[in-house]
Amino acid sequence: MKYMILSDIHGSLPRLERALEMYRQEGCDMLCILGDVLNYGPRNGVPEGLDAKGIAERLNGMADDIVAVRGNCDSEVDQMMLHFPIGSDYLLLVDEGRRLLLTHGHIYNKEQLPCGRFDAVFYGHTHRWELTKKDGTIVCNTGSITFPKDGNPPTVAIYEHGKVTMYNLENHEILDETE
Repeated sequence: MKYMILSDIHGSLPRLERALEMYRQEGCDMLCILGDVLNYGPRNGVPEGLDAKGIAERLNGMADDIVAVRGNCDSEVDQMMLHFPIGSDYLLLVDEGRRLLLTHGHIYNKEQLPCGRFDAVFYGHTHRWELTKKDGTIVCNTGSITFPKDGNPPTVAIYEHGKVTMYNLENHEILDETE
């Protein structure tokens, strides 16, 4: 399977559409959303193309191909609009025997993990992308597709066969990759 992993949509339909275009072009099988889907949050400005209802409609149309976790800006009202669950703080995805931890980052992240062994850890929340290895575990902060921080571009990760590739969403340029 080929997974696109992204975080921090924060209600921007144009940014989501750009990510979904790349999802199709790359031939991904599943979209993994690491939280902060509809709400832009009190610390962020209003994003370009704010359209929570449009995002819900777009994602609901592909709900069978989505797994997602709750971000700090996601609420029960958001869950009522979405046809896939976003209530968990983390989930464990197993692919080809590899254990992938998916979480938002506000509770669990590279410094604070739930119990267990993971081959890769994916999170967002800080809006700063990172791809490293720590004690043999791939650690990936997918950044944000809508509000990247510190001059970073909007980013997504693609995971396939144990390899993670980080992409600049604007031009599909590869930023980094690791196995």
